[in-house]
Amino acid sequence: MFKSFKTSCILALLLATATITLQATLLQRPKPASPESPRKSLFEFDVVGDGFVDDTDAIQRAIDSGLGEIVLPKGVYRISKPLVVDLDRVGYTSFHGNGVARIEMRGPGPAIRIVGTHFKSADPGGYTEDVWDRQRMPLIDGIAIVGMHPEACGIAAIGTMQLTVTRTHIRTVLHGIRLLENNRNVTIADSHIYENRGVGVFYDNVNLHQSNITNCHISYNAMGGVVSRSGNVRNIHISGCDIESNMSPGTAPTANVLIDCRESPSGTAEVAITGCTIQHNNPSPDSANIRMIGRSSSSGEEQLVREGNVTITGNVLSDVQVNVHLQDCRGVAITGNTFWQGYAYNLLVEDCSNVVVGPNNFDRNPRYSYGNTQDANNGLVFRNSADCTLTGLHITNVWRSPAGLLLEEVERFNVSNCTILDCDTGGLLMTNARNTRVSDCLIRDDRAESEGFSIRVVGGEGNQIIDNLLDKPPVVAEP
Repeated sequence: MFKSFKTSCILALLLATATITLQATLLQRPKPASPESPRKSLFEFDVVGDGFVDDTDAIQRAIDSGLGEIVLPKGVYRISKPLVVDLDRVGYTSFHGNGVARIEMRGPGPAIRIVGTHFKSADPGGYTEDVWDRQRMPLIDGIAIVGMHPEACGIAAIGTMQLTVTRTHIRTVLHGIRLLENNRNVTIADSHIYENRGVGVFYDNVNLHQSNITNCHISYNAMGGVVSRSGNVRNIHISGCDIESNMSPGTAPTANVLIDCRESPSGTAEVAITGCTIQHNNPSPDSANIRMIGRSSSSGEEQLVREGNVTITGNVLSDVQVNVHLQDCRGVAITGNTFWQGYAYNLLVEDCSNVVVGPNNFDRNPRYSYGNTQDANNGLVFRNSADCTLTGLHITNVWRSPAGLLLEEVERFNVSNCTILDCDTGGLLMTNARNTRVSDCLIRDDRAESEGFSIRVVGGEGNQIIDNLLDKPPVVAEP
């Protein structure tokens, strides 16, 4: 009998402990959705949405209540301060506009600021339970954000895990989407980031690994389309986007996609840019479609560090000063792209190593012979670089350049199976190249007025030129 009583007491104690633990867990978790309509719940906080009344405080009260699902019906929501989502305090939060809600930001700062507490990596072992219980995947969907103040921005994120921005329109702000301090696993999809004064998607000195930008229009942002500066950034995937004219004659040189590793000990690497149209505009100073400056601040005179591991494939690139510009990079693969209207260069590679350029089309299509397009040079230049492979390049009609393909101060290049046709000055010019092989290329200019060279070698040593089909013999000149 005593044993039975003791067992009953232990079971009762265990049940009481489990009940207390369950109650504590439930208190920590976000409130479940009420049976009321989210729209009705929102207007209970005195949100108006008529474009005249300042809705900042009313929407903020709804956010702070833990409502979670902030659904904005058709209307114009005027705000004057950032709507701040403190995820650890209010729990899971999402904004929905179903394509019919517009937020007008009439004050400085971002219209929506998402703040989490995750300042670690994406390793599952590094997460605290509150991130999964209260903070995962803040969502912004189907909303238009319009800036009505010189310092208004769109969306800012700090310390988030799985920030997801979809079907969102951001216009006339400073920066569209700004990623700061630390974020992980960001997805931006099916959105329009258009006509802003700063950067479209800005990796601003952020520690961020794993981000996807897909199926977006990112255009007419005066300081760059997708820009990564400083920080520690890995795994940027840009695919299926239209990225155009993200520069201005009135701003500092930038690019539609700009990766600038300077002033960072870690830089940006592991980047894939695939299946995009990336274009415009050539009047902007030193404009580029894709520009990567790979030397990080950890690089010193004794040991040069070049960031890289980049793939650029299947894109359409045109109408800038430089279509692709690589400087101080290592481990870049460029293949299957179409280039034209590179007013200074189609491809400029400086101080790089281990760059592989496979079959790409570098052409001058007569269909695009209007306006100032005749001013495009379309040159390809590799300078002060080593250990690179160029194969299957198709280069035609390079004008006003030293050659269709210029290799200057390079070492251990392998150039094979390239076609270089009808270039003004000449086909291939090698200046002070060393230990470089050129084989199995077709290099000709069959125009009646042609006076250029096929291959010209100036200086250098240890080079091999073999089994090429040329319209003129190679010329070896004194340096």
